[in-house]
Amino acid sequence: MIEFRSVTKTYPDGTVAVADFDLVVPPHRTTVLVGSSGSGKTTLLRMINRMVEPTSGTIEIDGTSVLDRDPVQLRRSIGYVLQNGGLLPHQRVIDNVTTVLRLTGTPKRAARERALEVLDVVGLDRSLAERYPSQLSGGQQQRVGVARALAADPNILLMDEPFGAVDPIVRAELQTETLRLQQELNKTVVFVTHDVDEAFLLGDQVVILQEGAHVAQIGSPSEIIENPASEFVASFIGVERGTRALHTKRTDRGTVLVDTAGRTQGVLVEGTA
Repeated sequence: MIEFRSVTKTYPDGTVAVADFDLVVPPHRTTVLVGSSGSGKTTLLRMINRMVEPTSGTIEIDGTSVLDRDPVQLRRSIGYVLQNGGLLPHQRVIDNVTTVLRLTGTPKRAARERALEVLDVVGLDRSLAERYPSQLSGGQQQRVGVARALAADPNILLMDEPFGAVDPIVRAELQTETLRLQQELNKTVVFVTHDVDEAFLLGDQVVILQEGAHVAQIGSPSEIIENPASEFVASFIGVERGTRALHTKRTDRGTVLVDTAGRTQGVLVEGTA
């Protein structure tokens, strides 16, 4: 479990990125931090592995403050996936994936075997292991980034807008893969995005943030959609527009659900509500 208690982050120029933030991240679930630019979501993520130090307050992992952990050892114990993969361009895929394993002293042969195993896990052919990042597609690079984060089998996985730089088709594929991986691996995942649809797809717990990491609402996707806590939340998630504002339409073959643009989104099946 990860817990934030009264966490604040103020930068030297006086900018308050996070103000008195509290949150419990449950274990073995995916918590998504979603908000627009300036909402503090990436700052919160990076405070978990001490890439950003809090100005005040406490962040604990399983009851131990992250400030009591050596920052290098802490980072090596937590998986971290960046938006653009963050791969080392001069190293082969196999070497990128084994980065943390080599830093922690895993024998070369064992590290290589583990790397090939996680390539299987993320859906990459082992034949790609000898290639360089520039020889891969954007989607493949992101999968390598996930494989590297998983190689040391961490309990916690941090994902900072990992699919923001790929096209919509690849993004949908990677989102599906993320759901599959979480079902299989049961990690504690903290995922950052500005896309509320992605947040609702991936999150067991969704945290909607306003400027300064002010929590507008926390809940499951269903709880937030059914009971938005404020006008801000209702507007942010689009309950009165787009694909979430649905109405019924009778057709010769039954009742369908139609969005505000008149596009059919699904079929209403009686007795399933």
